[in-house]
Amino acid sequence: MQNHKQNPLIGMGLMLLAMILVPVLDLFAKLLAADYAVLQVTWARFVFHGLWMLPLLTLKGIVWWRMPPQPIYQLLRSLMLTMTTVAFFFAIKDNPIPTALTLLFISPLIVAVVAPIWLGESFDLYRGAAVVVGFIGVVVMLRPTTDSFSPTILWALVAGVGYALYIMLTRKLSATAPPLLTLFYTAVGGVVVLTPLVTSVWQTPDLTGLVMMASMGLFAAMGHYLIIMACEYATASQLSPFNYFEIVAATGISYFAFGFFPDLYVWLGIAIICTSGAYVSWRELKMSKTARAIQDGRIDIL
Repeated sequence: MQNHKQNPLIGMGLMLLAMILVPVLDLFAKLLAADYAVLQVTWARFVFHGLWMLPLLTLKGIVWWRMPPQPIYQLLRSLMLTMTTVAFFFAIKDNPIPTALTLLFISPLIVAVVAPIWLGESFDLYRGAAVVVGFIGVVVMLRPTTDSFSPTILWALVAGVGYALYIMLTRKLSATAPPLLTLFYTAVGGVVVLTPLVTSVWQTPDLTGLVMMASMGLFAAMGHYLIIMACEYATASQLSPFNYFEIVAATGISYFAFGFFPDLYVWLGIAIICTSGAYVSWRELKMSKTARAIQDGRIDIL
């Protein structure tokens, strides 16, 4: 999204607020998964996300009921986010949210490997080294040879791969529709994909469950809307380091809700994965800015 307002401090503040809100939806998902099937919890997340967005789209005068541009890519994008969400909710059902969330952040490393093949982007030795370091962080965090290893945490790695594919499809759709509309289409796509599956595991929610499901969708819609707003005030390079604050917020929420606090190995894994992912993102932004400058004739190629 283009930056028109140029006030990075406001953008960073909105991004920090978004990173505090988004883990709250994970908290609701974890609590709901104790009583309802993960497929139903994920379905509810998309249903209420879409319903909460309808008044906002109407208020902004955005036409949401027509066929979206590039519908196949829109459906694939929704499918990838749906797969990501289902896998992530399976991961947090039996594992701490911060641990699963950190493994989700392998997505920039997956993008660094796949984007050169799919999108024709560059891949160099520095990115390759960052990817290797990132996966060392994954091994440090998982400790697959110890008694503390839980196979269900591998769902978080599946979520990381799905999210990487979601990011790449988002790049392909970045100029085809307003971000809010694309976000709404994503929610609709999730409902379409999951509705045939959820009938086999359906359990009618009680009032508490219904309120939690609605709250989960509200926090999802609010968090993503704040991210879109943040991008109107600040550039991607200014906002990208704040993505990792989500892990800090998730750790705080998990400590107060479940008494969980990461041990030294988890913190070390978090540090390695986040550093390597941030480096890949920074290098990608730097190279894309250089490429645009060359294209605009601002840099002479010797």
